[in-house]
Amino acid sequence: MFSNIFFSVILIGAFYCALRMATNDLKYRIIPDVYLFPFLFAGLLITAFFPWPVSIGDSVIGGATGYCLGMVIGFIFDKTHKKQKYPPIGMGDIKLLGAGGIWLGIPGLAIAMVISCILSIIWGYKKHQKYVPFAPFFLTGGFLSLIIIQFLI
Repeated sequence: MFSNIFFSVILIGAFYCALRMATNDLKYRIIPDVYLFPFLFAGLLITAFFPWPVSIGDSVIGGATGYCLGMVIGFIFDKTHKKQKYPPIGMGDIKLLGAGGIWLGIPGLAIAMVISCILSIIWGYKKHQKYVPFAPFFLTGGFLSLIIIQFLI
């Protein structure tokens, strides 16, 4: 009984943090650490102590993979887009990829990246924007990835 309440509270808190990260990225083009780190910590708690589609070992490996993947993408974009005012990928996006890897593991992270990239390309094309806030699309892709992992794989 107590564990179910604790699990629910952690999930509600993580959902609140995800919602705040998405709205802040849409409005201000920044993902605040005040929401990102509790989201990351909630993912570690969920995968370590509760039944979740991803084990704690896969979670830690997925988090490290997501962070390294974000760093490589950021490095490539930084070297190719030196003359632009804003960097194409920020540190908040890189940390969000690490947090997504913790929640989803490597297979879920890959699915979330594909979904989020497709959604963000469509949104950027429709809005005629050069810079696209990545957090709302990555969190949507992560949620859909979690459903795919749970029910289809």
